[in-house]
Amino acid sequence: MRAVDVLRAKRDGAELPAEAIFAFVRGATDGSWPAYQLAALLMAIVQRGMTPRETADLTAAMVHSGVKLDLGHLPGVKVDKHSTGGVGDKTSLVLAPLAAACGVVVPMMSGRGLGHSGGTLDKLESIPGFRVGLSLDEFRAALAEVGVALIGQTHEVAPADRTLYALRDVTATVESIPLITASILSKKIAEGIDALVMDVKCGSGAFMATRNEARLLARSIRDVAALNHLRSEAVITAMDYPLGHAVGNALEVAECVEVLRGGGPADTRELSLELAARMVFLGDRAATLPEARSRVREALDSGRGLEKFREIVVRQGGDVHVVDDPGKLPQAPHRRVVRADRGGVFHGFEAGRLGRACCVLGAGRERVEDAVDHAVGAVVLLERGSTVPAGEPLLELHYRDGDRLGQALEILRTDEPVGDRAPLVLEVLAEDRPTDE
Repeated sequence: MRAVDVLRAKRDGAELPAEAIFAFVRGATDGSWPAYQLAALLMAIVQRGMTPRETADLTAAMVHSGVKLDLGHLPGVKVDKHSTGGVGDKTSLVLAPLAAACGVVVPMMSGRGLGHSGGTLDKLESIPGFRVGLSLDEFRAALAEVGVALIGQTHEVAPADRTLYALRDVTATVESIPLITASILSKKIAEGIDALVMDVKCGSGAFMATRNEARLLARSIRDVAALNHLRSEAVITAMDYPLGHAVGNALEVAECVEVLRGGGPADTRELSLELAARMVFLGDRAATLPEARSRVREALDSGRGLEKFREIVVRQGGDVHVVDDPGKLPQAPHRRVVRADRGGVFHGFEAGRLGRACCVLGAGRERVEDAVDHAVGAVVLLERGSTVPAGEPLLELHYRDGDRLGQALEILRTDEPVGDRAPLVLEVLAEDRPTDE
């Protein structure tokens, strides 16, 4: 099938047959389609969209562009969680050990942050010595030994996605629900899971700014997952404000340890427990969702989740001392407190703006190749809704460079209260089976 015929068909709004989609993905993988033809079809997809069947075929083709792991030697249902990304979004480091402590096998291939959204791999690499670059054999061994492993995407897994995402990033074709869906699910299916809990962030600090956009993506992921024989639930969650108090890699790891010890911010704890419970339920480790919530809460309260996190750190080469003393994580040399310029009610810092400020400090990257400073970031000092007098400390910035601090403060100077707190979980799209909720 000629590339130009595929381009013309999608340009004119036709539904592409499976063989056309597989030819496109094969061309991206082996280089037989030049970049200009790949980019042209990506733009046609953005403009014309894809049906669920086309998106499912695109997902399957991207899975088969590389290795699909077989984890059948491990007992039970294999379950992962994925988030569309946000500010202070650190739940993976809490829910993965909690779900594993409840008997779920958790193969988790995560990503790095880009722009103002943080990445799980960057957080984990703030633990001295922690290895996210395990080989597939090491990944399998860690899952067999610990029941959970958190690694980066290997070169063998969905290689077409890397080629296509790089093109999307520079051709204004990122904003496409079919392309986003296929990119997420191809990597998840290729890692050998049986079920997926999807956290679709919604708000000013998220990729999907509106509830309707988030709902469309959540439905797409659920429907396309089903067409690829992957059980899933998609949870839409709020991201107008940062999740938790800490934003920045080492700071967020410290907060996760605090949560696993039974403390930490209420929103981080609440969302981590809810997502972990849905993993336990999909993993058939509980007959009902309320039972799954009870099991996850017991794993937290008993300390089994913390001990599982300790096992993860040891197995992947990290300094286990940080679990007992988070002060051993990287520390920025300087602090700057941001204070209230007048009295009133603290409504919180807008997520996108605080994320950009921390990115300027060095906690994030604007380009994939940028280096990350694991120590810098911010800590919100108050709960939203607190009544504060003028001069009250609101935020502590952890920084290394004075010029970067000035840029971050300039971003924060334009921040204003953005309203009262909204519910954390906004909507759930669950599979069609009773949950006894």
